[in-house]
This record gives sequence, C-alpha cells and structure tokens, in this order.
Amino acid sequence: QVQLVESGGGSVQAGGSLRLSCVASGSIFRINAMGWYRQAPGKQRELVGAIRSGGSTNYADSVKGRCTISRDNAKNTVYLQMNSLKLEDTAVYYCYADLDTGSYAYTIPGDYWGQGTQVTVSS
Repeated sequence: QVQLVESGGGSVQAGGSLRLSCVASGSIFRINAMGWYRQAPGKQRELVGAIRSGGSTNYADSVKGRCTISRDNAKNTVYLQMNSLKLEDTAVYYCYADLDTGSYAYTIPGDYWGQGTQVTVSS
C-alpha cells in the first residue's frame, strides 16, 4: 500500500524557519501532484501549497512569499520550506499526494494523506 510520512515539524520562534519533508512509498506508478495542507485549532483544513509533476506550483495567499515547495522526483519526496514564520502558522501540517498505482494497462488513481506533523510558532 501507499504510505506518506512527514517529518521536520516542531516548535520555532516567530520569524524563524522550518523545512518539512514528505516521502511517498509503496506501489506507486506515477505521482501527478504533491502538496501540503494545514489545519489550525477551530479551523478547516486549508491548502498551503502544491506542486504538479511538471513543476508548476501554487500557494495560499497567507503564505505566498514566505513558503516554497520543491520536489525530488527520484526519491518521491516533497519539501515545504517555511520562512518568517508567524503565530498564525501554528497548525498540523498534512502531506497530500495525487498519484496512480497499477501499470500502463491498468492505472488506478487515488488521493493519499500523511498522518500530519505539528508546527508550533511561539513569540
């Protein structure tokens, strides 16, 4: 089965930086896109940013200019570099993947989620 494992979360002071990593493993035929979502207490889960197979990216307005998504295709890994962190960035961050399993003759699309990693920004 496909598994997404996040790492890199933790506690950091406002203005600091963190880099989150997510590794996808299992019977993966093709990754179409990977990204990051977050959910703060009392709020709905929201998109932070995503990167498609061709390299195009998109970000939430609240993090644009402070966060950068990158990808290592050979390692099935996506990264989220976060700079100038604010108190409002405190949330559980979830890795997401839009990928296919199977083969050329029989592809099976699916959406997959990691378990989440906590990011806490303090003053």
